Amino acid sequence: MKANVRPTGPEGASDKALACIHCGLCLASCPTYLETGDENDSPRGRIYLMRAAREGRIAFGPTLVRHVDLCLGCRACEAVCPSAVAYGELLEQTREQIETRWRRSLGERWLRRVAIERLFPFPGRLRWAVRLAHWVQRLGAEAWLPRFARQALALVPADTSALTLPEISRSRTEVRRGRVGFLSGCVMSTLFGSTNAASVRLLTEAGYEVVTPRGQVCCGALYAHSGNLDRARACARRNLEVFAAIEVEAVITNAAGCGSTLKDYGRLLEAEPAWAERARAFSGQAKDLTEFLGAAGWEARPGQPAAAGGGRVTFHDACHLAHAQRITQAPRKLLQACAGAGLVELREADVCCGSAGSYNLTEPEMAQRLLRRKVETILATGADVVVTTNPGCLLQLQAGLRDAGAKHVRVVHLADYLAAWRE
Repeated sequence: MKANVRPTGPEGASDKALACIHCGLCLASCPTYLETGDENDSPRGRIYLMRAAREGRIAFGPTLVRHVDLCLGCRACEAVCPSAVAYGELLEQTREQIETRWRRSLGERWLRRVAIERLFPFPGRLRWAVRLAHWVQRLGAEAWLPRFARQALALVPADTSALTLPEISRSRTEVRRGRVGFLSGCVMSTLFGSTNAASVRLLTEAGYEVVTPRGQVCCGALYAHSGNLDRARACARRNLEVFAAIEVEAVITNAAGCGSTLKDYGRLLEAEPAWAERARAFSGQAKDLTEFLGAAGWEARPGQPAAAGGGRVTFHDACHLAHAQRITQAPRKLLQACAGAGLVELREADVCCGSAGSYNLTEPEMAQRLLRRKVETILATGADVVVTTNPGCLLQLQAGLRDAGAKHVRVVHLADYLAAWRE
């Protein structure tokens, strides 16, 4: 670094960027690079831009902002990086800098800071928004809405299941194996309440008492991915307090994006002495439903229930399960136990579907390109059912298959698929 150049990013960020050796092994794993072929839309290209901005060689201006905004944050590059570059952390820190140094348009600020950040992390508000969306759909009034609202409306399924789980769900086995906490989530509790119920039932049938504490809040993923790290840390501190009070051996989530953030609390709060140790311990407790059930020895009951659906089944890897948490085999083994020979591997199974949190609202054009690519690969399998493990993926794939005229292909959460085999 030149002596007269002052780094502008958080301490340690430049070291993480310098770890990149620009080998290019990440290119084939980056969804946006696969679509555009633009080096600036690849991980190493973005790292070059981020490093240059931090060293003061380029401004936090439109070029940097455009290419960083277009990143999905899927972290597929991390899984193949020989230098173990912490790209996700670097991306969040850069986005935090962008939000403080770059003035977005009024429309962008309203979409990001108000429509997204003041709605999605709050289940009560989101429930009202879903009711309003259904009312607009019934009236056929979509044409009168602004573009982002039409895009959001297209993702809302006709059938939703918002419900509140019991605070304590008792073990269904004769001998209780343990006690775990459950993160009900924002979108999951609002749109996929029945999936949450199925998840808890799977855990209780495996011998665990499940506690779903009332005081829990958003995991913080939406804030962290958009660069609002202060809000993400506030969510983390609140959840640490809530889950510490119920004394559990593990905290389970059925949403890949939430899981990766829970496991990242240790890093998010590492600079806060009062919270750092607690956060690291909590991150060690956080488990995805699939990894926990797999370790617990979950088994399918024999038979072919109608609720699970017959025929061919394929699996789409949620990015933050496959890449951020590096969990790919556990969900497949659970699915294989039910589907058997009917399980068909999906080409590019771990390439992002374009949902990526709120990305399909902030970057709709690229999100649609990736969705079309994903739908083509799904249809090529001839599958009747697509299974995945994240609410954003569920909504995105349902909308894409519906638009493609493939309403016969069902998109289901793995918890629902497994639960059908325990009925």
